Amino acid sequence: MIWQHRRGVADLSRHGLIMGVLNVTPDSFSDGGSYFDPAAALDHARELIAHGADIIDVGGESTRPGSEPVSAEEELRRVCPVIRAIRAESEVLISIDTSKALVAEEAVKAGADIINDVTGLTGDPAMPEVAARSGAGIVLMHMQGEPRTMQVAPHYEDVVAEVREFLRQRISLALSYGMAAERLAIDPGIGFGKTQEHNLALLRETARFAELDRPVLIGVSRKSFLGRITGSSAMADRAWPAVAVTSFCREAGAHIFRVHEPKPHREALRMTEAILHA
Repeated sequence: MIWQHRRGVADLSRHGLIMGVLNVTPDSFSDGGSYFDPAAALDHARELIAHGADIIDVGGESTRPGSEPVSAEEELRRVCPVIRAIRAESEVLISIDTSKALVAEEAVKAGADIINDVTGLTGDPAMPEVAARSGAGIVLMHMQGEPRTMQVAPHYEDVVAEVREFLRQRISLALSYGMAAERLAIDPGIGFGKTQEHNLALLRETARFAELDRPVLIGVSRKSFLGRITGSSAMADRAWPAVAVTSFCREAGAHIFRVHEPKPHREALRMTEAILHA
């Protein structure tokens, strides 16, 4: 399994990738405002890299439940200086977490290698064309509804089948715009328009998504359902349950793990992969 991005190819045949979260927003659900200043954001990017992140995922618009959208201009003001600063001193892969074509285009010019679109190319009519000509790796994610309303009574007849079919269709759309299959990764969108039961079903059936023959990205870090399952409301207590998910999903065929604290996830991958390849 390989994943092509703007500056080369990641070989995922034996080792997964850690995607470190860098929110340059005032209102993200777990770290809003912490890295809103570009200097603080760059310092945190350095920390993520030092702790094992292969990718820095830079986002300038919160997608937490109930969040309000921001303009493309404001999003660009937040993310582009940070992307340029990271690229100036590091060869780490950079992804731009956006659903806006203009933001994606300018972020790639600033140095991003990957476009991580939580709407799976559905949020902006211009995104498929921009993504196609960018040369970037593309993450296609499933989300039911929009961030402002996505957690208001989400419903599916068969969540695994419906999300899998959505992602299959998004792959087909991307291919129709001339994107090579090797550029595409898929994300079932844990916590994006899903109940706890939906999330668990999707994680349990990770192998079903791997059957689509594209790298599977899993992002559960700090999500509230982890605390509900373990019986703790403290954000810090969600860290180790998320590591357990990383190990389970890697064994089931996932390849990319979007996390806030890379170090324990990197160690979990090393251990899981040592067992898988023994």
